[in-house]
Amino acid sequence: MAHRNARLTPYARRLLVERFLAGWPAARIAEQLGISRATVYKWIRRHRGEGWAGLADRSSRPRRSPTRTSTTVETQVLALRRTRHRGPVFLAGELGLVASTVGRILARHNVPALSATDPITGVAVRRRRGGRRYERSRPGELLHIDVKKLGRIPDGGGWRLLGRGATVAHRHKKTPTGYDFLHVAVDDHSRVAYIEALPDERDPTCAQFLHRAATWFHQHGIRIERVLTDNAMAYRHGGTWTAVCAGLGIRRRFTRPGCPWTNGKAERLNRTLLTEFAYARPWTSNADRLAALDEWTRHYNTERAHSALGGRPPASRLALSTT
Repeated sequence: MAHRNARLTPYARRLLVERFLAGWPAARIAEQLGISRATVYKWIRRHRGEGWAGLADRSSRPRRSPTRTSTTVETQVLALRRTRHRGPVFLAGELGLVASTVGRILARHNVPALSATDPITGVAVRRRRGGRRYERSRPGELLHIDVKKLGRIPDGGGWRLLGRGATVAHRHKKTPTGYDFLHVAVDDHSRVAYIEALPDERDPTCAQFLHRAATWFHQHGIRIERVLTDNAMAYRHGGTWTAVCAGLGIRRRFTRPGCPWTNGKAERLNRTLLTEFAYARPWTSNADRLAALDEWTRHYNTERAHSALGGRPPASRLALSTT
């Protein structure tokens, strides 16, 4: 399509040729249409060589693009996007590329935006528009805490390893397999995370987790000032939780009722736990998965590229903040 200030539309080009074929001089045609004689002769040559079809708009794409990213690199980007379902910043950090280059590759191949895809399968879906993003100015100013309930894996593997048909008997056991409760704490500024798998989410358990998390963050140079949680009974009315917060000098904050995205950084970490740890591969036992949790958390904090941090791991933000 011609740009909005173009002097010659396809109709005007046809009029130019018709007048030339009727015997009008090129100078007169150029004067009437407000173009140069060279432009008149250009469209005349197009008509002689290609007929009336030659007057249509052509792509401005160059015949050669010697600096374009190689097909091999594009294949790597698309393959990693399909398997990890992450954005250009993360993919660029994993492949050693520039985020803008990865973004152009995804756009060139019509890959939908992450906001329009299912986080697990990558299939395009309609999504609610996200809210306003924010970030605290220093580490420890706000700690997001949440609990992710995770079904335990039977000995020998669950349905992801054996298939659903082989695990029907697990549903009829006298003693249910039960759940693990992943308690997560993530620093708002640096995104450094502390995670434990605990047997429940009762008040004493949550309070003890907060005490250990505060100690761990203190060892890394972070003093917790505020903690943000949802409105669960343990957080809102738990006596032990309230006492630990008071003893550590931590102010309590709660999410708006019915608005889980208020605690979005913890919720996002929960989703990452599912897609990149809990369901990233089939596990042969629950003990194997729990044994790998600490190593995955270390990888998340020190090696994994974080989109909100420009492709750097959370530990790099902490180092920059404490120097």
